[in-house]
Amino acid sequence: MRALLIIDMQLGSFRPYELRHDTFAVIDRINRLSEVFRKNGDLVIFIQHDGTKENCFLPGTEDWSLLPELISGPADISVSKTANDSFYQTELQSLLTSNGVTELILTGCATDFCVDATLKSALTKDYSITVVADGHTTADRPMIQAQQVIQYFNWLWSEMTPIQSMIKVESCHAILGT
Repeated sequence: MRALLIIDMQLGSFRPYELRHDTFAVIDRINRLSEVFRKNGDLVIFIQHDGTKENCFLPGTEDWSLLPELISGPADISVSKTANDSFYQTELQSLLTSNGVTELILTGCATDFCVDATLKSALTKDYSITVVADGHTTADRPMIQAQQVIQYFNWLWSEMTPIQSMIKVESCHAILGT
């Protein structure tokens, strides 16, 4: 069983939408992937950051909400997190285990924070991991542009030594076989 993780694609992270690199194309790719996952009976899991301790992204607020362009289905699962790592003190691991998930497909925001932390945590749990190379985004950083951050992390992840299973970095097009 596979699970598509859609990390922190919340309104508060996209104010304005232009803050993040290639926002609308990333949303489109995530929607195409989630549609295929649902049709195949695989899990679609939306991870939402609860920034209560930082006084932002408060559950129930507009900033907490998923981007309205994202398509969700009735069987999709939502997981709330309070740290960069989507596994840290959340029910994610138990959800994956109870559903027999062995393979994770990672998408979302922000490449260099929550996506990276989640990937590294998943790696220690022996999941097969595929990062959607054009399915995650971030903002410009003080010393580097967002596009370079994304390219760098795609390279870094593809070069990491897996603990048990392989880490793949593939385009949405390659994953969908279109």
